[in-house]
Amino acid sequence: MAIDFEPTPEQDEIRRLAHRFAEAEMRPQAAEFDEREEVPWEVMRRAHALGIGAAAGLPAAYGGGGLDPLSMLILGEELAWGDAGMAVSIMASGLAATAILAMGTETQRERYLGRLCDPGSLRLAAMGLTEPDSGSDALALRTRATAVDGGWALDGTKQFCTNGGIADLQVVFATTDPQLGAAGIAGFVVEKGNPGMRQGRKERKLGVRASHTAQVILDDCRVAADARLGSTPDGGVEGPGAAGAMQMLEASRPGVAAGALGIARAAFEFARDYAQTREQFGRPIARHQAIAFKLADMATEIDAARLLTWRAGWMVQQGRPMERGEASMAKLFSGDVAMRVTIEAVQVLGGYGYIKEYPVERWMRDAKIYQIWEGTAEVQRLVIGRLLSGERRVTRPAVAG
Repeated sequence: MAIDFEPTPEQDEIRRLAHRFAEAEMRPQAAEFDEREEVPWEVMRRAHALGIGAAAGLPAAYGGGGLDPLSMLILGEELAWGDAGMAVSIMASGLAATAILAMGTETQRERYLGRLCDPGSLRLAAMGLTEPDSGSDALALRTRATAVDGGWALDGTKQFCTNGGIADLQVVFATTDPQLGAAGIAGFVVEKGNPGMRQGRKERKLGVRASHTAQVILDDCRVAADARLGSTPDGGVEGPGAAGAMQMLEASRPGVAAGALGIARAAFEFARDYAQTREQFGRPIARHQAIAFKLADMATEIDAARLLTWRAGWMVQQGRPMERGEASMAKLFSGDVAMRVTIEAVQVLGGYGYIKEYPVERWMRDAKIYQIWEGTAEVQRLVIGRLLSGERRVTRPAVAG
């Protein structure tokens, strides 16, 4: 079978469109939104209107752009190159949308995804899985879903929710019966304005500060029976249940890796250009071996991370199971590369790299979260190790689309 690393003409056009948007709309405002720690609403609306937001990757049947997973990785890298915080704000709804795709019925997909894809109105979605006492052990959640007349009552607290409290749709994972373990976990869609759901503490963060992160508190939050993902008109449930949450995270990992790549590439390019103009000891510092070797390592690791990321995206596109943890490999390696590259970029700039006049210190702060969210680097290594040893087996393909 032939292996082709050449993007299609359509993918090249997506890259150019996203790059122009990142350069013109995101970079000029990145430092300001980072400093103010505010959501870039107008930037998000323009991205949505252009078709380069989260809806770009949703199926055309629901009004989305229908972009394939590899195209979405190219798009995500360019937006993160513009600014990671803004890119998160633009793309964050895709995580909850993936949960709806993985776990919802056709009726639920049409109802909820159609709203997110409406080109005339920006609507946000949020995903609530992590809790104050359950992070890496995501399925040890305590949020309860209790059956009540006509539906469910949700009680609990969700932590570190991107778009939490400002989203139009919140996908909440809760346990219907703690005795059932993972089998008792279900996903529910809670709509904005529900009196039982409110925003808790808005978090102040080290990086990606142009995105909104907050607690979501559920206090006797009543939802109808058909708000449970996979619920059928006869009162039954179809779909993967808790396995859907794992599918969602697995399918999203290549996209997280692409965001890390965008940050790393931005830092590398800035450090490279700086090193070619900054002179010490009579010549540009890029010609000194100490700096040249740093740049060589940065470029090599970025390319290696992109290859891992594209492979994982291709596997999602093909519906292939990640039998060796390929999505985890991409997310793990790209996050680590982003951290190493941004630290080295600061080093190349020296004292200038440490001050806010130059963007590399912001990229270093942004990079750190990519070793943490949607599965820490340690958890990714654990997943890969268990798959390689046969302790864990993959029986379902990743979510396509």
